[in-house]
Amino acid sequence: MNVGQQNFSNDTIDITPDEPYLFNLNGDDFRGKLKLIANPERTSFDVINLIPLEPYLAGVIGAEMPDYWEPEALKAQAIAARTYCLYIKKRFGINRSWDVSKTAANQVYRGMSAETAQVWNTINQTKGRVLTCKHSDGTMDIFPAYYSSTCGGHTEKSRNVFGDSFEPLTGVPCPYCRNVAKPKFFFWPMILLDAAEVTNKLSQRYPQLKQLGEITNITAASWSDYGEFSRLTNIKLIGSTGMSNFLRAEDFRLTLDPTGLKFKSTACEISKWNDKWAILSGRGWGHGVGMCQCGAEGMARQGKTAEQILEYYYPNSKISTLDY
Repeated sequence: MNVGQQNFSNDTIDITPDEPYLFNLNGDDFRGKLKLIANPERTSFDVINLIPLEPYLAGVIGAEMPDYWEPEALKAQAIAARTYCLYIKKRFGINRSWDVSKTAANQVYRGMSAETAQVWNTINQTKGRVLTCKHSDGTMDIFPAYYSSTCGGHTEKSRNVFGDSFEPLTGVPCPYCRNVAKPKFFFWPMILLDAAEVTNKLSQRYPQLKQLGEITNITAASWSDYGEFSRLTNIKLIGSTGMSNFLRAEDFRLTLDPTGLKFKSTACEISKWNDKWAILSGRGWGHGVGMCQCGAEGMARQGKTAEQILEYYYPNSKISTLDY
């Protein structure tokens, strides 16, 4: 494998920078060590940042939440992010060479560019603190403490979005995010998606949908009704062949807009608009499960502590401290 002007015989290269263990990648600074793993075709490689948990979190908190937000909201974010990272590492990391991705597919990590004095103060004040709940076997353990930007008024059951089921992830009303979120994120404008492109993207991502032919109808198969609004949970797709199939609404959304920047949530309506699909009445930003980040800030502005914020968004969870 060639890296720069050097040839390496192994498929894996470990790079340990000199103290204080900092390196630059694509113009951004990161702490820790670097591992390069050649992909099977040997023309590209995976880049893995090996870093202790707390410095990793310092690159997450300021990327996931503005560092000027209330200290108690930042603390709640740190505890949730720490819990989520450790759960994903435990659940999935054992079967792969990395633990979490640096994108919103897991949680956003920007290395040293996200670090500030406020962020490090938050990390130090919450060191080792995680959320736990009672699992089906009766033991207390960590769980995937999901969170998203703006729930729009009510958080969602994890079972409807990710297929897993934990007692703290059953959804709660959220009157707190509306006055914190920017209006364009709480109520987002209609978007139009080309019908042919919708068929193509869905068929590429889910080959079993090719038997539908051209997708001619998209309807809500199930939804969560919160009175003032509802969130789609399952989508029914009907094709030109007369066949139909179903997709989880969140999978539908992220297949059509992997960035989530336009198709911001499944709290919306879907309607045919000539040769396009219109996504209407959009509300909130993100999957809506677990802690609402704007809601956490809203609670903190009302004087709630990090513990109260976490207890609200993750009911029947407990905060524990890990020794490491």
